[in-house]
Amino acid sequence: MTQPAPHAIPVETLRAQVTAIFLKSGLPRAEAEAVANVITDAERDNCKSHGIYRIAGCLQAIAAGHAKVEATPLLQSAEGAIVEVDARGGFSNTAFEVARSALVERTKELGLAALVIRDCLHFSALWHDVEALAQEGLAALSMCPSYAFVAPAGGSTPLLGTNPMAFGWPRPGAHPHVFDFATSVAARGEIELHRRAGTPIPEGWAVDETGQPTTDPEVALAGAMLPFGGHKGSAISTMIELLSGAMLGEPMSREALDFTQGRALLPRHGALILAMDPARFAARSGRDPLAEGEKLLTAFGLQGARLPSERRFAAREVALRDGIALSAAEVAELDRFETLGLEALNA
Repeated sequence: MTQPAPHAIPVETLRAQVTAIFLKSGLPRAEAEAVANVITDAERDNCKSHGIYRIAGCLQAIAAGHAKVEATPLLQSAEGAIVEVDARGGFSNTAFEVARSALVERTKELGLAALVIRDCLHFSALWHDVEALAQEGLAALSMCPSYAFVAPAGGSTPLLGTNPMAFGWPRPGAHPHVFDFATSVAARGEIELHRRAGTPIPEGWAVDETGQPTTDPEVALAGAMLPFGGHKGSAISTMIELLSGAMLGEPMSREALDFTQGRALLPRHGALILAMDPARFAARSGRDPLAEGEKLLTAFGLQGARLPSERRFAAREVALRDGIALSAAEVAELDRFETLGLEALNA
């Protein structure tokens, strides 16, 4: 059967509509815009698992009181290399925006600085933050725990989160070099999209509640996801739990899941962003770190290899020129959210 043609929505039109949805839901404008920006930018870059699909989850968190809509992030920056911001139960995106300039300033002053985000609600892709820092000329590494949905290598019971990690590196005259991936084989949102579409997930993504392999997304969501790369991915995921959970005094993935008491809500925990100024690190070498980096990055293309995020940047160019392609069902859902706000969850 022929599928209906998608609707092409200008990027800024979608951004305004998503912002209006969150204003309707009770978020203050600064928070509504911060959340709408990451959702719209993900949709613009064809990152469907972190695009408008995430709106419903954000609204559910607001309706349940899990997201503290009245909270204003509190910048608690002390002297030294650590910049702290307390999200106070609000979305991490607003907290990042509140602390962003302080992190950039401290990094350029010291050469290296860390942003600690406390008590935040997290749903967005991490590339958004490291790309913003790379555009300031900084290298950055971002990580956070999530919910305990992933069994460690050799195990069968969820203990680790999908625990994403992202890295950004500035490039002269080009998009930054950025990668962002979950330490599970796939993001949980990808399994949810398969469930919605009624399609099986690839083998090796998950096991059922008895530890047996499954390709059924419903069974996978009730069982356990698997780390990428076996014991290597499991070790990296554990590192992320320790650095962005235990080291910060913030919940790790098991505690974050227990906090919801079984409710299907967005995770609430901490996050860590490390920022570095390449110019400061290379100052005594007599070499240009970005020029040196370009030797490596351009060599990828010379042998036909693709850099991470190249497809995302290509999708961005198409969306900025032609608009974002949305299905009729997606357009209808956006309109319903904008009209009804939180009441759309019960409609």
